[in-house]
Amino acid sequence: MTGPPAGNRPTGLPEGPRDRPAALDRTKLLAARFRAAQDRPYLATALFSITVVESHQVPTMGVDRRWRCYVSPEFVDRTPVPHLAGVWIHEVAHLLRDHHGRADRLPVGQRHDHHRVNVAQDCEINDDLVTDGVALPADRIEPATFGLPDGRTFEQYLPLLPPEVTGGVDCGSGAHGLDRPWEHGATAGVGAVEVQAIRRDTARQVRSHLRSRGTVPAGWQRWATELLEPRVDWRRALTGAVREAAAWASGAVDYTYHRPSRRSSAMRGVVMPSLRQPVPRVAVVVDTSGSMGTPQLAAALAEVSGVLRAVGIGGNRVTVLSCDAAVHVVQAVHTVGEVQLAGGGGTDLRVGVEAALRVRPHIVVVLTDGYTPWPAEPLVSTRVVAGLIGADAPLPPSWITSVTIDD
Repeated sequence: MTGPPAGNRPTGLPEGPRDRPAALDRTKLLAARFRAAQDRPYLATALFSITVVESHQVPTMGVDRRWRCYVSPEFVDRTPVPHLAGVWIHEVAHLLRDHHGRADRLPVGQRHDHHRVNVAQDCEINDDLVTDGVALPADRIEPATFGLPDGRTFEQYLPLLPPEVTGGVDCGSGAHGLDRPWEHGATAGVGAVEVQAIRRDTARQVRSHLRSRGTVPAGWQRWATELLEPRVDWRRALTGAVREAAAWASGAVDYTYHRPSRRSSAMRGVVMPSLRQPVPRVAVVVDTSGSMGTPQLAAALAEVSGVLRAVGIGGNRVTVLSCDAAVHVVQAVHTVGEVQLAGGGGTDLRVGVEAALRVRPHIVVVLTDGYTPWPAEPLVSTRVVAGLIGADAPLPPSWITSVTIDD
């Protein structure tokens, strides 16, 4: 579309109209963006944060990581305004859902074909748009194109795509993460801090729109929830809680006469005690009542085993108690993986905690679904960490450090 080479044109003659590339119809393009913002007001802030860059290299429209949208004038000329509005919504979805950041985190074997990644991303976006009645060009890609179900993420769609799917789709580095030749960066774009602010504002607008009208697609609802209420990695949280409790216990000091102080030699006839720093003793109380699921318990126990190894607690300094409404098994173990669980009745972990205190632990870790009475008063010299299995587990008293374990 750039015309014949200059050497094929008669010298001295002005450039003809057929030789000039089509100019971008910005009025039409911006009218389409305005329509998209009117139809989907929760996306307005994000839509108007995008900078338009005219390009004759980009096939249609594409975005980069800095929220610049590269637009083909020829594509704008041949595309009706309603479909252009749909493309605006599609492109801003790539940016809001952080597709380029997520693509960077794909396993190496899955990100080698950026076109294929882009197809999977389009499947994630367009199922919502089609369901929501957004007008899109006829050659759009959606899960139904490949006989796949709606409502999945692009990471889930990617391995499900037929092997022959490759090439032909390119929404820019703002989607698949690979820099494109037309992304020359003529304008400053949007910075990383501002991007996060735009995403959070849009997520709040999604929720507000949902409360007032109830017409937000399920994909946008999930995205807003994940952004505003990010799920905590329970393994890291549980590790941190046990590490903190272990550090607190290790910081405790006491006097002992088993190894007299070296200063005793300066004081004839007086034996002075030395300070010692105890290795933390840990008791793990495992809820084995009938409401507990075996897979969750196994995962939690394996993680606590790793935590205890990481903080240097082992040998006979770990006691595991299996408890429902009564204590069934008490074991001194080298690793939590040696534990044998028993029970299956009702739940009252107060008896488990009480039994755990008999071994004078510095830390008590309780693994439970939360449906249990708890001790009424804080423990004086023992830290309690509760691993609550299940997203809806009731919270323990505030003096207990709680971590939700939700797989």
